Formats: sequence, C-alpha cells, structure tokens
Amino acid sequence: MKNIFAHLAQKLKEKLPLALATIIETKGSTPQVTGASALFSSKGLLVGTLGGGILEADARKKALHALKEKTFFLFRFSLREDVSSKEGAICGGEVRVLIDGAPEKYKDVFHVLSRSLCQRKPGILATFINEHPQEKASILRFWIEKKVKYGTEMEKHFSFFQKEIKEVFGEEKPRLMKIRENIFPEKAMNNLLFLEPVFPLPQLLIAGAGHVGQALTHLGNLLDFEVIVVDDRTEFANEERLLDADQIIVDDIAKAVGKFPISSDTYVVIVTRGHRHDAAALRACISSEAAYIGMIGSVRKVELMRKEFLEEGWATLRQFGRVHAPIGLPIYSETVEEIAVSIAAQLVKVRRQIQGRRKESK
Repeated sequence: MKNIFAHLAQKLKEKLPLALATIIETKGSTPQVTGASALFSSKGLLVGTLGGGILEADARKKALHALKEKTFFLFRFSLREDVSSKEGAICGGEVRVLIDGAPEKYKDVFHVLSRSLCQRKPGILATFINEHPQEKASILRFWIEKKVKYGTEMEKHFSFFQKEIKEVFGEEKPRLMKIRENIFPEKAMNNLLFLEPVFPLPQLLIAGAGHVGQALTHLGNLLDFEVIVVDDRTEFANEERLLDADQIIVDDIAKAVGKFPISSDTYVVIVTRGHRHDAAALRACISSEAAYIGMIGSVRKVELMRKEFLEEGWATLRQFGRVHAPIGLPIYSETVEEIAVSIAAQLVKVRRQIQGRRKESK
C-alpha cells in the first residue's frame, strides 16, 4: 500500500478525523493480503483498499461507527457465500479486520513512522490488541526500527518477541500472534500482537521528462515506486505535467543524476531527448549500485555508446553489460504509452527477481 501511513500522518497533522482498517489475518482465498489497509473519513473511503466488494462495504460501516464513537473493532468476515448469491462474497476464505477509530491517539507513533520512511529506514508497526466481546477491542501501538534501542517501555513489551521481530524483518511479511502476557490493565478475552513491517518504497529515478518519462511517471506511481523525475526544462519538469511524481528536480540532467543518492534500492531509467544527454546521464550512474539501469535507444545507438564507454574507460565490460539497453521488455511497442508499459514491465520483473534472491539468501 503506497505510503498509506505517511498519508495518515499528514492527515493527522491536519486534524482530520479518520479510521484505519487493516486486515490482520487471512485464511483461504481472499481479495487482499494480510496487511492491506484502508483509510476512511466521515465521507467514506479516502485511500487504500481491503479488496472492495461487500467486505470493504462492511468495513466502511464499522469504520464510520468506530469514527463516531472513537473506538476499536476486531471482526471476522467470511467470503464463503454460495455461488448463487447475488451479493455475497464467494472467494472461499476468511479475513480478520482491525478497525482503529482513533488513530490520533497514536499520532506520535505514526509521525515517527513517517519520518523513518522519509529517511529510508524500515521498521515494524507493532500493535497489541485486546479482544473484547461484541467485536470490541483496545490497542497499544509502537514503532520499532530495525536497529532499535529498547527503552524501558519497549523492553517491557517486546523482550519476549525479539526473535519474532527479527524474523518479520527478514521475511518482510506481517505476522499475527496470540500471546499469553496480559499487557492491558483490563481483563482480556485474547491478547494478540500484530507485527507489520513497513519498508521505504523503491525509488524510480527517471532522467527525462518528455512524453515517455511522463507516461512512465504515472505507471511508476501505480506500481508503488517513489518516483523522482529529472530534467533541465521547466516546461516539461513541472507539477502540472507530472502529477504522479513524488519529486521533480529541475537541473542539468547528468549533474542531477550524479548528485542523487543512488542505492541498491534505486531504479534508474534514462529517457532524455537525445544521444548526448543519454550518454551523460549514463556516465553519471553506470558505476553506482543501482538495482536497475535502463536506457532508451536503438540497437545501433547502444552499440556505438558501448564502444565509446569502453574505449574511453568510462565503464567496464561488466558495468555496461548490466545496463538494460535497448530498454523494456520486447512487446513490439511503438507508441509512447506502449514503450512506457514495456519499461514498467521490465522494472516489475527485475524488482521481483531481486526480492526472490533476497528471500533465498535469508
């Protein structure tokens, strides 16, 4: 879910009453995964999704009630209706949803979470849940950074869960646990702990704000990248044209790419207005640890540039070999939009491959 917690932190600053709904457990086939969240205001769904349909409609009703009463709900929703049902859910599974009707109670936690994401530091949103009768609940929230220094309160609540916290960081998947320790002053039916890992989005650095860059900005946003666009032309690099960009840098393209803090979580796409600018942008990042570098151009153009880079000593054979050029998956694209789709598909493919290798190494 793209920046839903950062979105929540911002809305809490504006003192907008909100309810946060989160799927904390799934069984069988469900329309969304554990950790999927949605924000509701008094007018309805604001951002995010629990999968739509009657599940989201039911969650919306409970969220509006929780918002009005400033309370918390924990409910189960079955998706095992008969196929003949006109309105029932027939996925076959079951979900458990937590409704937080008073997220402002933990605005400091969400503020620290948002600040950590801005600093590109991962963490875990830990929520202790005390289940009550009639779908009521009470909660305690904490933000745990990867290199946490446990304070007195943190040690008290998490001293028994350090192994699980480490595993959740490694798996990058939420986990719901039933716990024996009663950390609430009132009597509980069930004490639960929901550990939700929150990682900064991978960055998509687009060098070139022309037509392809503009189309890719939109797709990159939809695919949960933090999108940064670089160009030296204000008539192209502006908020009106690049509505989905998280950041727009107006500067010399090669200079801006060279100054950008490219990491192993950065995907670089070079789609400038000409060979000279493409080459300069590539020189600025080819020796970086970027997860992906792709450059637009014909086979002939790429081969000429390859020869020049090797002869001038601007790159090694291995460095140039990891550049995706010509860029994009071969889908016989011709239009600007098709080219952007082919690039976006390649970005998804590389991202999934990296995620797979990361999991195999753990």
